[in-house]
Amino acid sequence: MELRVLRYFLAVAREENITRAAALLHLTQPTLSRQLMQLEEELGGKLFRRSQYRIVLTEDGMLLRRRAQEIVELAEKTEQEFARRGAELSGEISIGAGETRGMNFLSAQVRSFRALHPQVRFRIHSANADDIKERLENGLLDMGLLVEPVEIGRYAFLRLPQRDRWGVLVPKDSPLAQLDGVTPQDLAPWPLLMSSRYQVVTELESWFGDQWNHLEVAGTFNLMLNAVNMVENGVGIAMGFDLGNLSDQLRFVPLAPAMESGVVLAWKKDQVFSPLVNEFHLHIQSAGAQTAGTQPAGV
Repeated sequence: MELRVLRYFLAVAREENITRAAALLHLTQPTLSRQLMQLEEELGGKLFRRSQYRIVLTEDGMLLRRRAQEIVELAEKTEQEFARRGAELSGEISIGAGETRGMNFLSAQVRSFRALHPQVRFRIHSANADDIKERLENGLLDMGLLVEPVEIGRYAFLRLPQRDRWGVLVPKDSPLAQLDGVTPQDLAPWPLLMSSRYQVVTELESWFGDQWNHLEVAGTFNLMLNAVNMVENGVGIAMGFDLGNLSDQLRFVPLAPAMESGVVLAWKKDQVFSPLVNEFHLHIQSAGAQTAGTQPAGV
């Protein structure tokens, strides 16, 4: 597969129309159609279903779109890194970040690093730990801010001093909003919204104990923003971290007994990084050691 042809494929997938995509790519429609047919022959599968008005991706096409986006993004990232070698530090650092108070530490380091190197920009990809780890493995992220529990045996990492406190987001007029802390017995009668991550579910099952089998789980989510909307609209109450004031209509009530999760900033071990990323690694490790009063963990 040629990178050029993958870009052609992505343009057609985005436009859902060969004629429109060909115009954007400055190609003739027959030339683009021939390139797509050759790509299908090379892969041994149909990528599109052609209808009268538009083109729809098949299952194979959807798989290729995902992989092609990753390949093109990685190629462009590599080109940028080589183009800037030997020059004043500039370019882009890509970081995956979960929803965590640890983002305060990361934001502070981004600010201080850019004060030293103003030509550097940062690209933040918001996702849960599983998605961030996948993108780290594929080379699409330079590092990831991960909330435990998460398997980090394959990574170098800096353990952040901040820890995330667990609790529930409830409407302000809920009886639970009047409590200083909620127990498993308090939550058992209520429909719950909780993380879809297996490791997190296991942690919550341990916290609930005997009440676990009596819970009504109304839904799962991977990021909190949509869960906030569901709580506001009466779907249930959401279990998650204390992330500050996410809604004027809701109140955060901590779990009792308390439950907390650690946060790590992780990157692949033994990976050759660009000078820009290496410099940022040194910057955050120094800041982490000063904050914790110890040397960075896992490095």
